[in-house]
Amino acid sequence: MQPQPFKIAILAMGGEGGGVLADWIVDLGEHNGYYAQTTSVPGVAQRTGATIYYVELFPRDAEESRPPVLALMPLPGDVDVVLASELMEAGRAVQRGLVTPDRTTLVASTHRVYSMTEKIAMGDGRVDSDALIAHAANAAKRFVRFDMAEAAQASGSVISAVLFGALAATGVLPFSRQQFEATIERGGVGVKPSLRAFGLARDRAVADEAADNPAHTAKTMRDSQPAPRDAAVARLVERVREQFASVLQPVVLEGVRRLIDYQDPRYANEYLNRLVELRAALPEKETTLLRESARYLALWMSYEDTIRVADLKTRGSRFERVRSEVNAQADQLLAINEFMHPRLEEICETLPAGLGRWLARPHWIHRLVRRFTQSGRVVKTSSVRGYLMLHAVASLRGMRRRTLRYELETARIDAWLAQIVETAKLNPDLATEVAQCQRLVKGYSDTHARGLKNYQTLMTAVRKGGARLAPATLRELRDAALADEHGHKLNAALVRHALA
Repeated sequence: MQPQPFKIAILAMGGEGGGVLADWIVDLGEHNGYYAQTTSVPGVAQRTGATIYYVELFPRDAEESRPPVLALMPLPGDVDVVLASELMEAGRAVQRGLVTPDRTTLVASTHRVYSMTEKIAMGDGRVDSDALIAHAANAAKRFVRFDMAEAAQASGSVISAVLFGALAATGVLPFSRQQFEATIERGGVGVKPSLRAFGLARDRAVADEAADNPAHTAKTMRDSQPAPRDAAVARLVERVREQFASVLQPVVLEGVRRLIDYQDPRYANEYLNRLVELRAALPEKETTLLRESARYLALWMSYEDTIRVADLKTRGSRFERVRSEVNAQADQLLAINEFMHPRLEEICETLPAGLGRWLARPHWIHRLVRRFTQSGRVVKTSSVRGYLMLHAVASLRGMRRRTLRYELETARIDAWLAQIVETAKLNPDLATEVAQCQRLVKGYSDTHARGLKNYQTLMTAVRKGGARLAPATLRELRDAALADEHGHKLNAALVRHALA
């Protein structure tokens, strides 16, 4: 039988070492009796430069009169191995037809690097990762996957070394582990961390494929999480398990976790109190409505005020994440500049309610403060002065319940819950759509103001439409509001449904 080349496509983004990975595979082949060739085609993935590297390996034959002619680009349906540095890149490979169920071994990281279109969406613009994984698994003959970015970070290397280790674990290429490792050593740069990442990835891929039921393993790991050490938190967890059905518990527990992080256990307890009252007011067996209400109630109660923004920007975990993202070394200095534009409204809402209402009224102090908030400023959080400035704002967390913003948001939340209960009496499905309208209220400053205006417009339409308003109509209106920050599409939809 005529020998055939091994055909390998690598899809990677800028800075991930895709070129190094391709060179490793070429070196691996050339040092072990194969002709090897690599080509690359740079592109754009609305994140950072995305490149397709293509490698072909062909076995040498001493009797050959001339070397083989190898292809320059992968063809759909004619690829043996696809290596993807990120889950969306795996999806792109499937979409291009490079992954086929009768031939292709797909090796991909399950982490995500969100595209600009996903990030700028006013709603949840993220592509469903579970759907991507399922689609890739159906398209490939064999699918090796895990969070390779996490493995790279744990080993102090880059994702290319992890992909190389996972490739070795598949056994698709006719080379031993020692031959793979010798290739890394010949590179001469970052050898120790690369070997560490290679070994970790190879062992992880072998272990994952040996597991009979990965989903069951993941569930077992979740169920075996240690109990909270803080007594107040433990009581909240126990309350959730006692008072809410098992189908609701994951969402409610996540809400509790979020609100403890946002404020304190007492605030999380208020969240549970609201849910218990809502459950009592809703028709029986409305699990979907209660689950969606629990999800969006937690999001609304953790609204982004100036205190929250300052807290997130001054956390040690954020500085560590930024250093990791830019691959800063331990002896390198990192400068982080934040562009901030607090309006007069944010200043008023951060003050105690009475003082905030007074400052919001037109008088000379109001005009003076507004003059100084007309333009934004850059705060260098990596400097002592900038960090202390934001840390001081974050330390106001203890007085959040006395601020004007807390008073306003509490009133809005109560009105929203009342609208859910009122609508559920007429149409539970419509009430579920009302609960999901909270998605419009998010962010801070101008983003929050626009979203709140659209939300209030939809609630007016709900009250105006009453029982005749179909759930699908409200869903269409909400999608229109999320699709256009200026409200033009929402206004057009309201006119179309005679709700303007």
